[in-house]
Amino acid sequence: MKGILLTAGKGSRLYPMTKATNKALLPVYDKPLIYYPLDTLMQAGIREILIIISPGNEDAFEELLGDGSDLGLSITYKVQVEARGIADALILGKEFIGSDDICLILGDNIFYHPKIKEMLQITEKEMDGAVVFGYWVEDPRPFGVAEFDEWGRVVSIEEKPQNPKSNYIIPGLYFYDNQAIEIAQNLKPSQRGELEITDVNAEYLQRGQLRIIPMEKDVLWFDAGNADRLFRASEAIRRLQQDGRYIGCIEETAYENGYISLDHIHSLGERIVMTEYGQYLKELK
Repeated sequence: MKGILLTAGKGSRLYPMTKATNKALLPVYDKPLIYYPLDTLMQAGIREILIIISPGNEDAFEELLGDGSDLGLSITYKVQVEARGIADALILGKEFIGSDDICLILGDNIFYHPKIKEMLQITEKEMDGAVVFGYWVEDPRPFGVAEFDEWGRVVSIEEKPQNPKSNYIIPGLYFYDNQAIEIAQNLKPSQRGELEITDVNAEYLQRGQLRIIPMEKDVLWFDAGNADRLFRASEAIRRLQQDGRYIGCIEETAYENGYISLDHIHSLGERIVMTEYGQYLKELK
């Protein structure tokens, strides 16, 4: 399975912070926002990752992550010249994906749970068609909403409905088999002029191949797409790390997955030893 990390949005809800930079490069407590979705892909055991970026940000992402070799990954980049919606990432990534399955994650989504690795890796093993997650929120209107029947089967999926049929939304983490490329290529733009990821999910639903897993209530999830959510995400991560649970540390995940050695992670920490982050890496055992 390969991973696609989509960071090409304009971040207009975060202006003026994002007027001169990509929102995935903004800090969320002690790390750039992109570290968190990248860590989620790594927790799923994915090592080949395509990062889709907006024009003009190539050098910044290259400086931050390079080709991924420091983490035992293979990272490549592709520019999305025109913002055509989330599902466009599947078309842009066609050559990268090849004949593999795909995990697509949005660059402003943060997930945390002590057992998230088990949750994501079980999903990959059991995947047949498409797997997405259901997350309960008080106000689901800004999101894609999933309606379930009394047996837990998906009845409908709607994108940003004014009158939601449930409080379960689909956060920005999607597991697809290779059919997703063909489905995305046959989509028509929505009224917003975009290729909607909800329409990809709806097609899998029509084919009887969409599985939705409700997330546990103690899963931490943030869509850090506006200033308030970005701030609350930083606060939550700060609290967790003060309690001894380090979140979004891509070097630690690479080490735990066996991608890099303990000596290498210590050398990465030495480069930034003047920071608490670097000291944390140097103290790992």
